[in-house]
Amino acid sequence: MLTKQQTAPDFSLPDETGTTRTLTAEAGKWVVIYFYPKDDTPGCTKEACAIRDIYDEFAALGVTVFGVSKDSVASHAKFKEKYQLPFTLLSDETGEMIDAYGALQEKSMFGKKYMGIQRMSYLIDPTGKVAKLYPKVSPTEHAHEMLADLKDLQ
Repeated sequence: MLTKQQTAPDFSLPDETGTTRTLTAEAGKWVVIYFYPKDDTPGCTKEACAIRDIYDEFAALGVTVFGVSKDSVASHAKFKEKYQLPFTLLSDETGEMIDAYGALQEKSMFGKKYMGIQRMSYLIDPTGKVAKLYPKVSPTEHAHEMLADLKDLQ
């Protein structure tokens, strides 16, 4: 997991349209990067819709929002359209960026251990450093928490 004031690793990933996005292209802006396990599942949908519902407030602050999972570009496109998500979804099918940010963690289900995506987020400041990290989040309340922190930090 990254730490506060650490430089966030750059990435080069396709969004839901297949357009390549990088962190360096967002230099000078605040960036929210949130990691989630899977498109169109209950918790992930609640989290995405909670961000969607207050997205105008993020946009008013000039914040770029990236949602990241291992789902394909096509899956992201369907998820974004189905729930009218106004922010960018990044496809990290190899898990390289997810791992670099510490979101690939050991999980357990029905007594079996496996590597999966931890629901977590980062606020990246305009210089590219981690301003705040959220190692575990509530899908329904996290958007408001990030927005309040962004208002305090700006």
